[in-house]
Amino acid sequence: MAKLLQLFPLLVALCLTLDGAALAARPISTFVVEGRIYCDTCRAGFETSASKYIEGAKVKLECRHFDSGAVEHTTEGVTDSTGTYHIEVEHNHEEEICEVVLVKSPMSGCTEVDRDRSRARVLVSGRSGLATDIRYANSLGFLKSQPLPECGLLLQQYALGVDK
Repeated sequence: MAKLLQLFPLLVALCLTLDGAALAARPISTFVVEGRIYCDTCRAGFETSASKYIEGAKVKLECRHFDSGAVEHTTEGVTDSTGTYHIEVEHNHEEEICEVVLVKSPMSGCTEVDRDRSRARVLVSGRSGLATDIRYANSLGFLKSQPLPECGLLLQQYALGVDK
């Protein structure tokens, strides 16, 4: 009886370990794709300290089949007051290439799609090795029609186009 009592904590620990391993091996079936949309006020092609995040911008998550290129899944999202969107996606899309794509900006004077920052790939699969159900996409940007006056000085701080 004493030996059985000594083995009891070991058996409990073993059961908890196996249960935890089973949970970790179970693929996630619902994901949240998250990212931010900004207005490139300097037309720099990247985020700067002068960039403004856009509330109410529309994006879509588009998943295309890896082989055929056919669109298998589309979900739209809208940014909040911080320029952040959260798109909930059901099921694994491991046979598909998923991208968040810019759709529309409500910000006056900042509606031109930045061709180089118009889409971001995200992995929407539970078999990716990631422990969380949140998938982060790179920030996407619209271009302001005219750069702000302070952009010249701001971009000099980045030493763009300056050989040292």
